[in-house]
Amino acid sequence: MKGVLLVNLGSPESPTPKDVKPYLDEFLMDKYVIDVPYLLRALLVRGIILRKRPEESAHAYAKIWWEEGSPLVVLSERMQKKVQPLVNVPVALAMRYGSMTIEKGLQELHDKGVTEVLLFPLYPQYAMASTLTILVKAEEIRKSKFPEMTFTDVPAFYNKPDYIKNLADSIQKHLGTFEYDHLLFSYHGIPERHIRKTDVTKSHCKIDGSCCNTPSPAHDFCYRHQCYETTKQVVKLLGLPEDKYSLTFQSRLAGDKWLEPYTDIEIDKMPAKGIKNLAVVTPAFVSDCLETLEEIAMRAKEDFEANGGKQFLAIPCLNDDDEWCETVGNWINDWAK
Repeated sequence: MKGVLLVNLGSPESPTPKDVKPYLDEFLMDKYVIDVPYLLRALLVRGIILRKRPEESAHAYAKIWWEEGSPLVVLSERMQKKVQPLVNVPVALAMRYGSMTIEKGLQELHDKGVTEVLLFPLYPQYAMASTLTILVKAEEIRKSKFPEMTFTDVPAFYNKPDYIKNLADSIQKHLGTFEYDHLLFSYHGIPERHIRKTDVTKSHCKIDGSCCNTPSPAHDFCYRHQCYETTKQVVKLLGLPEDKYSLTFQSRLAGDKWLEPYTDIEIDKMPAKGIKNLAVVTPAFVSDCLETLEEIAMRAKEDFEANGGKQFLAIPCLNDDDEWCETVGNWINDWAK
């Protein structure tokens, strides 16, 4: 019997330092997120970051928390509930970090008699800190707990025509009558070394301005290329001129060279360039979360206005959009035939 496991990032149990700390520990101690030797990672995370970050993050989570719980979890659950009636196989939901574990999701499918699982990381673009860590963790659990199961994973869908159409339609719908000067595509940042580590050719990804436009097998796993390609295809559908949009990367940590340009720095400079009405979309996520609701819709908006901007529109993620859920259902049905 076949079944599907949707997997998203995860969330702390509550917006309190007590619950945020173990969540951050699990997340940041993941060797695919902070990819340094264990002892150095433990020193960085447990000796430095977790001394202050839980309180800071708890404050940020409290600003976006819903009555029903974490927005990312609630929105993922709504999506799963909309997708389930569209398909003829069980669809479970899990998170890479936190209490909604991948093991629990696989157990739910196992209890329904599922032996063939479609692993569906809810990330349009491939990255070791998102997609890869889900696939590795799921395989570890399969080997130890559910050896009878077989996995098929959904590849990065950054350029699939129906996803691109869903994203373009959603942007158009939320823009509505908003007279924007500029549309910013802000993607989650990753360290540049992650790009090189996932380069299957071990030589193509030089991050030099041309490698992402030069055809290569490396593009199947290149987060940077996939971000640019998503933007390129959405822009083409929307018919945007080149001076009407740009691409940036957000949410970097100090100490490493991360993908540039940086969202916060670019937004701060925009009002001085005559961009007074700004719309921002965050296509690295399919569900709104801390990085979209607090970092962009709140902090970036405040910074933009403080620097002379007038109107700021944060465009929601696809979330449980009906067209998007229908697309996911179609992909599942194609696999389950």
